[in-house]
Amino acid sequence: MTTPTTPTAPPSPPARGRRRGPSRIGRAASRAAALQRPRVLLALLLLLALTCVMLLDGYLRAEVGGDERVRTGASASDVPDDVLDGGPILTFPGGQATTVSVPDKTIVLTFDDGPDPTWTPQVLDILDEYDVPGTFFLVGSMISRHPGIVRDLVEQGNEVGVHTFTHVDLSYQSEARVTREIEQTQLALAGAAGITTTLFRAPYSSETNAIDDYSWPVYQNLGEDGYTSVFIDTDSDDWKRPGVSKIVEWATPEDDEGASVLFHDAGGERSQTIAALPKYIEKMKAKGYTFTTVSGAMADQQSPQQEADQQSQQQQQQQESQQPGGGRQPEQSGGGLQAAHHKATGATLYEGKALVAAVAVAEWTVPALSVGLVIVGVAVMGRFAMMLVLARRHHRQRNRRRFSWGPPVTGPVSVVVPAYNEKECIEATLRSLARSTHPVEIIVVDDGSTDGTAEIAESLGLPGVRVVRQANAGKPAALNNGVRHARYDIVVMMDGDTVFEPDTVRHLVQPFADPAVGAVAGNAKVGNRRTLIGAWQHIEYVMGFNLDRRMYDLLRCMPTIPGAIGAFRREAVLQAGGMSDDTLAEDTDITIALHRAGWRVVYEEHARAWTEAPGSLGQLWSQRYRWSYGTMQALWKHRRSLTDKGPSGRFGRVGMPLVVLFQVVTPVFAPLIDVFTVYSMVFVDFRAALLAWLAVLGVQLVCAAYAFRLDREKYRYLLMMPLQQLAYRQMMYLVLIHSCVTALTGGRLRWQKLKRTGEVGTPAGNG
Repeated sequence: MTTPTTPTAPPSPPARGRRRGPSRIGRAASRAAALQRPRVLLALLLLLALTCVMLLDGYLRAEVGGDERVRTGASASDVPDDVLDGGPILTFPGGQATTVSVPDKTIVLTFDDGPDPTWTPQVLDILDEYDVPGTFFLVGSMISRHPGIVRDLVEQGNEVGVHTFTHVDLSYQSEARVTREIEQTQLALAGAAGITTTLFRAPYSSETNAIDDYSWPVYQNLGEDGYTSVFIDTDSDDWKRPGVSKIVEWATPEDDEGASVLFHDAGGERSQTIAALPKYIEKMKAKGYTFTTVSGAMADQQSPQQEADQQSQQQQQQQESQQPGGGRQPEQSGGGLQAAHHKATGATLYEGKALVAAVAVAEWTVPALSVGLVIVGVAVMGRFAMMLVLARRHHRQRNRRRFSWGPPVTGPVSVVVPAYNEKECIEATLRSLARSTHPVEIIVVDDGSTDGTAEIAESLGLPGVRVVRQANAGKPAALNNGVRHARYDIVVMMDGDTVFEPDTVRHLVQPFADPAVGAVAGNAKVGNRRTLIGAWQHIEYVMGFNLDRRMYDLLRCMPTIPGAIGAFRREAVLQAGGMSDDTLAEDTDITIALHRAGWRVVYEEHARAWTEAPGSLGQLWSQRYRWSYGTMQALWKHRRSLTDKGPSGRFGRVGMPLVVLFQVVTPVFAPLIDVFTVYSMVFVDFRAALLAWLAVLGVQLVCAAYAFRLDREKYRYLLMMPLQQLAYRQMMYLVLIHSCVTALTGGRLRWQKLKRTGEVGTPAGNG
C-alpha cells in the first residue's frame, strides 16, 4: 500500500545539450562541507598548539633536548698556557686571546643558574641592603619563566651574563646548538629586561686552568662574536651545603688578592647561601675589600689605550650588521658596572617579548592540563567502576526468574522505518520485520529517495507494509510522518539499514506493561564486524553504549534511545512535541524531552538489532561528528532542566551532569592522557609511562570483557582493543574536538546519508 503525502509531478527530462545542475540536497551538502573544513583545520590547529606548548614547557625544563653529560679529564694541549695560567676574564680583542685578573682587594660576586623565584629575590635584598653589586649568569629558560625577577635585578644595578638556555655542557654540542643556546638566552633577556649582554659563562666551568681542547673552540668562536667569557678564582662550593662558616671560608681569597667568586642563587636548596652571604660581605668589607661587577673589574684593569681600543671596537660593531647575540644593537644601556649591557631593539626585542609571552602561556597551560589530567583520570576510572557495579546489578535484576514488567504486552505495534536512498538495505530490513513473532504494522517513510527505495519496498509484497512518500525533509520529519500514520499506541522506530531478530519487537515492547515507561532503548549490534573498522565499532557498541545504558537505566537518566532500535508510547511522543529538527541528534533530544515530561526510559538488553556501521573512516567521522555535535545541541537545548523542579529537574541535576562529564568533558580532555603518555615515553621515563598506559588498558580490557560476557559475545574481538586504543580512539577524540569547535563557532548540518553496502542481511549471530 502506498500513501503519498506530498503530490509530486514527474520530473521532466533535461534539455538536450544542457548540463544538469546540482540538486538542492547536493548544494546543501557542498555548503556544509565547505563550512566544516575551516573547523576541522581549527581543531587540528588546537591540537598542534597544545603539542607545541608541551614541547616548549619540556624544553624549558630540559625534558626535551636535555643533555646531562659533563666532560671531565680531557686534554688541554691546544689551549695557550697564558690562558690556562691567566685571570678569570677571557676576551679576544683583535682575535687574540687575552685574560684579565680582578684587581687586588676587589671582589666580583657572581651568581650562577638563576633566576629562582625563591632564592634570587633574597639575594637581591641582601645586595641592596649592603649596597653591593653582583654579576648574575642567568639560564635562558629560567629568564623566560621569571622575567620580573630579571627586570628587578637589572634595575637594581646588577650585571647579567649568559649561562646558556638549558644549562648544557657546550663542549658536547654542535655549533648550531651552541648558537641556539646563546641566541635564545639573549632573546629571553631582551623580552624580560629589554637588554642583551656580552658576558658569558659556560655551565660546569670553573677556573681557566680547567679549559680543555673540546671547550676551547667554543670560547674562541664566542670571542670572535664579541663575548667575554668569565671564569672564577674562588669557589664557595655552596652547592655542597657544607655549612655557613665553610661557605664563607672557601669564598675568601688569600693574601688580599682580588677574585671572581662563585655563589649559586638557584639550582637547589640555597638557605645556607642566603645565610652565608651577609656574613661574607661584612667580613670582606672589614678586610678592606670593595665589590664590583665583571665590567667594573675590567674597567679598573684597562689602560687608557685599551679603553680607546674597546670604544673603537664598539663603534665598528655598531656600524656592522652582525652583532653579538644574534643581531642586537650594541647601544650601551648601563654605566661602568653594566657596561656589558646593550639595549635590545628591533626584531630582537619583539622576538624576545614573544618568547616570554609564549613561555607564560606554557607555564599556565601545562599545570592546568596536569590538573585536568588528574580530573580526567579520576573521572575515567570512576566511570569504569560505576559501569561495572551498576551493569552487574542491572543484569542480575533484569534476569531474575521472578522479574516481570507486568502483564505480557501482546497487542500489535507500529514500526516506523524512515528511509532515504536505502536500496541496498531496505529489503533485508523489511523481511526481518515480516518474520517478527510479535504482530506489527510496518510503515516505510520514503524521504524523497532517488534510488527507487520506495519501489523496492512496494515490490516485495510483504503483508502489513505501507509506504509513505514525502519530499525530502530530513529524518525527524520522516519519523513524525510515520507517527501520524501509526495505528497503534506503541511505535517502534528503526533505521532503514537495520535488521531485527524475530523476537526483537516482542522483547522491546514488554517494558510498556509498566504504565510509567514512555520509551525503551534496545540493544544495537554491529552487523558488519568482520572488517577492522567494524570490529572496533563492535567493541565500542558492546563496551561503551550498552554498559552505559545499563548504568543510566538504573540511575533513571538514560540520555539516548538509539535510532537503530527504540520504542515509544505514541502519547509520550506527541506530548513531547514529536521529533524535533532543532538538533542533529533527534534521538537524544526526544529522550531528554520524555524525561522532562515525567516518563521513564529503560533499556531492554534482550531486544537486539543488527545495524550496518560505517565502513570507512570518512563515513565514521561524519556519523560520529553528527552524534557528538547533536548531543551537545540537545544538552544546550534542555539546559533549563538544571533549575527545574520535579522529573525535569531530577534529570537536569542527575542525568545532565553525568552526560556532560562522561560524554563531553571526559572525552574532550581524554587526549591529555595519551598526549602526556607519549610525551613521557619520549622525553621522561619510557618504562614508567608504558606501564601506566598498560595499566589503564588493563582496566579497559576488564570492563570490555565483562561487557562481552553480559552480551554473550565472543572474546576474540578484544584482541583488537590495544590497536583500537592507538588508532580508533584518537580519531574519536578529534571528532569530538571538531564538534566542540563547531558548537563554539556555530553551524548546522543536515541529515547525513552514509553509503551502505547491504551486507547486514541477516543477524550476524554472536560471532
